Amino acid sequence: MKRVLSVVFQFILYLFVFGIGSLLPAFSILPTWSVATSPGRVFVYDGLLLMLLVYVVILLIAAARKRINIAFPNATGAMVIALIIGLLMKFGFKSV
Repeated sequence: MKRVLSVVFQFILYLFVFGIGSLLPAFSILPTWSVATSPGRVFVYDGLLLMLLVYVVILLIAAARKRINIAFPNATGAMVIALIIGLLMKFGFKSV
C-alpha cells in the first residue's frame, strides 16, 4: 500500500512540475527552450527538463538512503505515466 501511494504522489508531483514548467515561459519568467514541431507549432521543453530534474533528485535521495532498488521502479513508472498523460494533455505545445 505504501508503494502504491508513493507512485501516486510521485505521479502527481511529476505532472504538476511538467505543467508548471510548460507555463513558465508564457509569463516570461525564464528563457524558453523550444523546438519547432511544425510551421505553426512549438514544443517548449522546459517542463520536461524540470520533470527530469525532479526525477534525478528523487533517485539521488533514494541512493543516499540505500533504497535505490525500491525507489527506481516506482519513480520510473510514475515519471513515464506522468510523461504520457502530460503529452496527451498537450503540456509544452503552443502555437506561434
